[in-house]
Amino acid sequence: MADKVSQLARLAQGLRDENAELRRTVKSLSEQNAELNLRVDQAYDRVAGVLATLPVAEIDALDANSEEQETA
Repeated sequence: MADKVSQLARLAQGLRDENAELRRTVKSLSEQNAELNLRVDQAYDRVAGVLATLPVAEIDALDANSEEQETA
């Protein structure tokens, strides 16, 4: 009976240790996710800024050329 109690205590401690490790992993991954989301937002802002500087006439001309090539 004492062996069973000892075995159960070791199992419980192992589960506590594993739980603590999983919590650390979740925290680390959450921090990485937040950093990556920030980088995506920054990249989006940079791309939007570049797109905003493109002349509209050139975009219209490119669209017209595209349509002409599709019908040819």
